Amino acid sequence: MEDWHTFFVPYEQAVSELKIKLKGIRKQFREKGEHSPIEFVTGRVKPEHSIKTKLKRRGISRERLETEMTDIAGLRIMCQFVDDIYKVVELIKKRNDMRVVNELDYIANKKESGYRSYHLIIEYPVQSIDGEKKIYAEIQIRTLAMNFWATIEHSLNYKYQGDFPVEIKQRLINAAEAAYLLDEEMSEIREEIQEAQHMFSHGKGPDFEENIVALYDDIAKNIGG
Repeated sequence: MEDWHTFFVPYEQAVSELKIKLKGIRKQFREKGEHSPIEFVTGRVKPEHSIKTKLKRRGISRERLETEMTDIAGLRIMCQFVDDIYKVVELIKKRNDMRVVNELDYIANKKESGYRSYHLIIEYPVQSIDGEKKIYAEIQIRTLAMNFWATIEHSLNYKYQGDFPVEIKQRLINAAEAAYLLDEEMSEIREEIQEAQHMFSHGKGPDFEENIVALYDDIAKNIGG
């Protein structure tokens, strides 16, 4: 492709708009004084080199890029509890400004590696001066524990290029189970947690929560380096 900048424009617009809309859901819950199933939202557009690598690996032609690579625009939603994930899925499905075209529940059906997350592929209409363009975007919905594990696994995968030593592979599986047990335990005491958070909420807004994830990411980079 000659002009990647032009190609990326609608995807960058989609990520920006979707972040605002998804954060808007969180804001509406909080303004009503209710627990928000969304803790925070991040987003990115897959970089050029990653797209080229994936095209080659999967044997996708340039002509089929926009229809077969559905994660060029990517959003990630973090939740406190596993039940929140399914609540978010239902909220997205009810919206009229995007359409769910595929979903993969890796929580009920975890991957062999131990990976857990809920993936939605949506079709989203981007409005521009040249008219409407419908593009695909992937939304990954996870708990903080699931995201921490996935971040570490991604870093190690980059280091070992998918060929994990047996010991590391087993430790990752064990860690994934431990993370899920943590989620289950937190769900058991959900009411107590939410009451405590409500009492402690003043001065601890979204920036505080996002700093936690930034810390997790820094740890992952150090381990993966």
